[in-house]
Amino acid sequence: MIPAVKLSPAAFSVTNQRSKSALVPSVSILNMKQIASCSLRPLYLTRLDDPHTSELKPRRQLLDFRCAASAADDKESKAEVVPASSEAAQKLKISIYFATWWALNVIFNIYNKKVLNAFPYPWLTSTLSLACGSAMMLFSWVTCLVEAPKTDLDFWKALFPVAVAHTIGHVAATVSMSKVAVSFTHIIKSAEPAFSVLVSRFILGESFPMPVYLSLLPIIGGCGLAAATELNFNMIGFMGAMISNLAFVFRNIFSKRGMKGKSVSGMNYYACLSIMSLIILAPFAIAMEGPQMWAAGWQKALADVGPNVLWWIGAQSVFYHLYNQVSYMSLDQISPLTFSIGNTMKRISVIVSSIIIFRTPVRPVNALGAAIAIFGTFLYSQDRLKLRVCSI
Repeated sequence: MIPAVKLSPAAFSVTNQRSKSALVPSVSILNMKQIASCSLRPLYLTRLDDPHTSELKPRRQLLDFRCAASAADDKESKAEVVPASSEAAQKLKISIYFATWWALNVIFNIYNKKVLNAFPYPWLTSTLSLACGSAMMLFSWVTCLVEAPKTDLDFWKALFPVAVAHTIGHVAATVSMSKVAVSFTHIIKSAEPAFSVLVSRFILGESFPMPVYLSLLPIIGGCGLAAATELNFNMIGFMGAMISNLAFVFRNIFSKRGMKGKSVSGMNYYACLSIMSLIILAPFAIAMEGPQMWAAGWQKALADVGPNVLWWIGAQSVFYHLYNQVSYMSLDQISPLTFSIGNTMKRISVIVSSIIIFRTPVRPVNALGAAIAIFGTFLYSQDRLKLRVCSI
């Protein structure tokens, strides 16, 4: 809305010789600081009381300056719609985040399964993944490639339960993948929303509308159908995926409660989480497997696969950190709902790619169960969005 501006004759510098150029007023009467603070508003000005105006051929000069109107107009200008170019750039940025996140996750799962097939020691594999990410971020901080986070003792105290849950979820998922197909692990992990609702309802005392509970039916039913028809079903692999779901639900709960108000970027937050998880996991990895088992397994892997196993271990460690880092960075740019939908699509890409690459045999009824579970996850995301909108 263009504000009305009333200008007196004194605001114009008019002479008989320059009557034709008198249509452009002097802008010196405007405060230049106000001029710099307002949005660009073109005004078409002419003197209505000038006798020469009626004799001139009607013309309008575009006045290209910034006008300070009123406090209300200033607030209105701040609430202007984001330009289409900025909106398109943001959409492109989010698309790049998602594409990178999915690609890195697919690559990690492929190399992780290759490593576990040749070197079936999930506790050591999980430890190496965290160690690699921790080393990468420490190097980035020391060399100032990334600004180190400003943390205190309270931050690390709040991070500890998050790290415990993250460690359990990470190891449990790796154990699952060492026993069953990658696709089956991710089908079971798509049931994480069901664990989230159940934990929130029976432990935290939160209540949800009926559509949220109904959306859990296809998730639970689809996962059950996929598990019942899995050709290479393994109870340890199944329970590992279920424990991973539960652990990651508690990780999210602890993170929301303990890290509220902590000003740490997504990249540095995950780096701190990796470091603390590594400290927690290393002693348990030694106790559960130990150097003797690792040495024997390493010799067997070299004999069966050759030096490629070393490359596989390095690749899965690097890509594990990168895909998690990108996912935490994307949380700084998108809403939790968009992230949830992206996570669902990520599982689809991992399931499909792993079936193709590893030539995993899939029955039609097994694929139907996976599709139902993933569709239920999508419905859950939509119902949670409606719940958030109604609560605003």
